[in-house]
Amino acid sequence: MSFNSVSEFLAMGGHGLYVWLSYGLGAGVIAANLILPKLSRNRLLAEQKRRLRREETA
Repeated sequence: MSFNSVSEFLAMGGHGLYVWLSYGLGAGVIAANLILPKLSRNRLLAEQKRRLRREETA
């Protein structure tokens, strides 16, 4: 499939909205799969540090 202009490429033969939403959703899912575990890990580590500090003072 070849396109004569950028606007034809973005329109994807009338299916551009579906195509670009699919790519965006896929990129969003991949980003979430990379970011959310790191955030959870940081929260867990912070919670464990707080717990250890509490136990050391008690």
